[in-house]
Amino acid sequence: MAAPTERRRWEREQARLKAGVVEQDTEEWQKDPNFTGLERVGGVDLSYVKGDDTSACASLVVLSYPALQVLYEDCRMVAVTAPYVAGFLAFREVPFLVEAVQRLQQEEPKLRPQVLLVDGNGLLHHRGFGVACHLGVLTDLPCIGVAKNLLQVDGLARDELHREQIRSLQRSGDTFPLTGTSGRVLGMVLRSYNNSSKPLYISVGHRVSLDTAVRLVRSCCRYRVPEPIRQQQKGG
Repeated sequence: MAAPTERRRWEREQARLKAGVVEQDTEEWQKDPNFTGLERVGGVDLSYVKGDDTSACASLVVLSYPALQVLYEDCRMVAVTAPYVAGFLAFREVPFLVEAVQRLQQEEPKLRPQVLLVDGNGLLHHRGFGVACHLGVLTDLPCIGVAKNLLQVDGLARDELHREQIRSLQRSGDTFPLTGTSGRVLGMVLRSYNNSSKPLYISVGHRVSLDTAVRLVRSCCRYRVPEPIRQQQKGG
């Protein structure tokens, strides 16, 4: 458990960083229906060793776009020391992902991704600032949150209505918005693959609109999970 002073520090830091989130498209390729100009898509994840919540593999892959061929892979074992506190997971995980991006920048600057798909949430978060937002603001890269499960925030729940909406997603590309009780659209539910009835939960991280985020994630899916995330989980 984080000490009260550390939690207060995290709250201040999170509020400061949150003010820097950009929820719109900022790149020319994002405004093109075919994403012309997009050549490199990255994926990041921190996966823990089974039964050990302090040992993890911080991984980053970069794939070519639209071919989705692996251009770069980096997986480092790391010792996670910051405690887990709901709403502040990024303080535990993001430093290692930032380091991976910085290593790439130093070793292979030509392979720097133009967008990152993050195994986690962006604006769809208890405090409106998930891992994808945190990483996006710190690296200044467009980031998209891609989660496999619904984070139950702002009145969103895995109830019968939600399950019914999921059943209504008949084919790949079908979506419905996640609107919280606040009235704000926090993300989008996407059926990413015809053969999987389990959807993905897409949310804005940084420097990308929700519509663009959904279109890009779908274009990166050969299976349920988009290739930039699937490939590094396969390799990690």
